[in-house]
Amino acid sequence: MTSAETSAAAGPLDDVLVVDLSRALAGPHATMMLGDLGARVIKVESPGKGDDTRGWGPPFVGEGDGVQSTYFLSANRNKESITLDLKAEADHAILLEMVDRADVLVENFRPGVLDRLGLGVDTLQARNPRLIVLSITGFGHDGPEGGRAGYDQIAQGEAGLMSLTGSGPDDPQRVGVPIGDLLAGIYGTTGVLAALHERERTGLGQVVRTSLLAAVVGVHAFQGTRWTVAGEVGRAQGNHHPSIAPYGLFRCRDTAVQIAVGSEALWRRFCAAFALDPDAPGFASNGERVARREELVEIVEKAFADFDGEELLARLAEAGIPAGRVRTLDEVYDWEQTRSQGLLVDVEHPTLGTVTLPGPPLRFFGADGSESTRRDHAAPPTLDEDGAAIRRWLAEQA
Repeated sequence: MTSAETSAAAGPLDDVLVVDLSRALAGPHATMMLGDLGARVIKVESPGKGDDTRGWGPPFVGEGDGVQSTYFLSANRNKESITLDLKAEADHAILLEMVDRADVLVENFRPGVLDRLGLGVDTLQARNPRLIVLSITGFGHDGPEGGRAGYDQIAQGEAGLMSLTGSGPDDPQRVGVPIGDLLAGIYGTTGVLAALHERERTGLGQVVRTSLLAAVVGVHAFQGTRWTVAGEVGRAQGNHHPSIAPYGLFRCRDTAVQIAVGSEALWRRFCAAFALDPDAPGFASNGERVARREELVEIVEKAFADFDGEELLARLAEAGIPAGRVRTLDEVYDWEQTRSQGLLVDVEHPTLGTVTLPGPPLRFFGADGSESTRRDHAAPPTLDEDGAAIRRWLAEQA
């Protein structure tokens, strides 16, 4: 294998070193993404207990001292673990040695904590001017509420997402995964990649900041402009799109299916497939259909009433109407399409043996069509699993 092929197999960031001071989910998700892309990620954890998520469960797996939290396993593949007491002089010095060699440092402490530990941004970048610092908070680093602690469900509520999610305006619901944390990690990773690119021109690192609040507001999309431009406040309305109809979940004889009739051409094809009149008064345009959504839902579900789910999906596919079922997670991970996209990876864990994890969502292909996506992934580390090796490496670098 050539050096270029080795680099591609390892990932496009295989020359990047990340020091990960983050805990829980937003920061660890960002560093896992960087690790998936080939970066060397050293996760710094508190002695004795480690990342908070090592204790989040059930479910836990394994036995005795090898028990692991599946929550921790979800956010920490492709990392090394070292435990350091940042208030202890010797461990503080080890961290600074890593900072001297790092390209990126990721932290999600509340504002001011790193400064009190003698690890403020000015200190870090004075030691390593090329260092990029990704800092993630709950509600921002400044502003009247910049110091608030950030937990996902609180941020989902404060940032308006729960008001848009649920069966109706009086039924606010959180998204079923910690989406504020995950989005903050994704946005943070995007910022790090941009800063790495800019460093190629300037030779200098910079600070990248985001928050759970910013991440959720950042995906308001049309619901945001619905208010800022049109002056309408979006509200939860269940499983139907507020601006497109028919678009949502519709009952049939034995189950329910989802359809997305996102254009007038699709509307006409849909009507032809189910013997409906596309020009019926009050339903001829998307705006009219949205205004009369409840009536439209009744019409569509009446047309679907004599179909079983599989039969209905086949009819919709034949008509060229985007449609799908609602799968449970076990069905998703058993689905061959999921496997075909590399969304499951097997890793060797030191106490659990071979375990299967949800895989990275990115794939890479060369100009000749050959795939260079990283396939060899490391299991999430046990606490301080790599501490001795990292200390030896630092001694060799001195």
